[in-house]
Amino acid sequence: MKEFNYELTKSPEFFQDHREPPHSDHLYTLADGSPARFSLNGDWYFHYAENFAGTVPGFFAAGVDCRGWDTLPVPSHPQLHGYGHPQYVNVQYPWDGCEDVKPGQVPEKFNPVSSYVKYFTVPERMKGRRLFISFAGAESGLALWLNGTFVGYSEDSFTPSEFELTEYLVEGENKLAAQVFKWTASSWCEDQDFYRFSGIYRDVYLYTIPDVHVRDLKICAIPDETLKKAAFDIRLDMISAETAAGKAVIRLAKDGDTVIEEELELEAVVSRSWTVDGPALWSAEEPNLYDLTIEIYDAAGTLQEVIPEKVGFRRFEMKDNIMTLNGRRIVFKGVNRHEFSCVSGRSVSEAELRKDLETMKRNNINAIRTSHYPDDERLYELCDRYGLYLIAESNLESHGTWDAYLKGKKDMSYVVPDDKAEWKEMMYDRIRSCYHRDKNHPAVLIWSVGNESFGGETIYEMSELFRKLDDTRLVHYEG
Repeated sequence: MKEFNYELTKSPEFFQDHREPPHSDHLYTLADGSPARFSLNGDWYFHYAENFAGTVPGFFAAGVDCRGWDTLPVPSHPQLHGYGHPQYVNVQYPWDGCEDVKPGQVPEKFNPVSSYVKYFTVPERMKGRRLFISFAGAESGLALWLNGTFVGYSEDSFTPSEFELTEYLVEGENKLAAQVFKWTASSWCEDQDFYRFSGIYRDVYLYTIPDVHVRDLKICAIPDETLKKAAFDIRLDMISAETAAGKAVIRLAKDGDTVIEEELELEAVVSRSWTVDGPALWSAEEPNLYDLTIEIYDAAGTLQEVIPEKVGFRRFEMKDNIMTLNGRRIVFKGVNRHEFSCVSGRSVSEAELRKDLETMKRNNINAIRTSHYPDDERLYELCDRYGLYLIAESNLESHGTWDAYLKGKKDMSYVVPDDKAEWKEMMYDRIRSCYHRDKNHPAVLIWSVGNESFGGETIYEMSELFRKLDDTRLVHYEG
């Protein structure tokens, strides 16, 4: 049986173990109309330690009862509930002046570890199906156990960490245990200028999939140069070739009027293109959205799942060094927006998010750069609906390393990611996670590699990876 090794959190080459591959953020309901998700938000049993040596050994074991621990609401930051304190840092690293550590290493004396336990029973509608868990955001490394068995590990504080739980489930009550490490090797690339927190600060939920399931959905809806016709392309990546037999019924509608309706035979990958005449175009001024519905049936003709998705047709391109949207020059009146609440830190409620966006619209702001990491996925959906352009930034900032080099305090060996081989795969992983989750949102006009992380071939290759994944958007980098 594989066990978790804390020492690996000190290696930039160890950033995930048994984590599910990234995929689109599309929602779906099961055949009977019930939701495929089950929220685990709420009070979790909680233990706080100032370093790994102070954690409770073996707390994750099935026979260890943690009900006597304190409780902490999930999602939230421990620092806002009396465990440690928030720390604002701009360029320097939060451990500077306290411990002398090199890039890839982690502080040992003060490096808080949050241990969480949640007891749950599998909802009736999910029994007999494959079961997964999604942590939408956890800072900065998360190790997971179920009923005493190590499930997996993930870093990247700002995109989902998902794991399959099916083989570790038991009848009746299950014990889910997580350990979240404030600083890991990847924290050297999370030196954004903001308040430093930790913990499970976004939603946690179980989700199940039917026997025939769309694992990943890709939508491309782009008018031609005349703007009178548009190509509408979709790609469905099914869960496997063996279980993909069946059909998909595709319906695209605008204001209740059907534009496309077609039945497709399922394979491991299904791709199809249509032409839409006279498309209603999406822009900040007129955020027109179409309703896409995808029904998935198995080989016997039994409905498996229904996917509702919004589609925006818009043509974004660079012409003669001028960015244009739907044939007209686009002028960004934008802001850099941190995901932040003065009450709850980076755990932002939907009401606060809507207030942010409505305030922007009232003040003629039409664009947001998600400085300097992917935001909660609700932002992207609301920007589609409200009409706000997005520069969607990947999770990268290593300002503190190259600032020290430029000031003559360190040599180039201190700068990350630079061209250092051990950092490359982590960086590419962050590009893929950012792209796949948010690729279907018309609001996203530009991808961003990250912020203030010097130069080198790794940064360039990250930008090339974005271009390889998506040739319909521009790629940005500041730094």
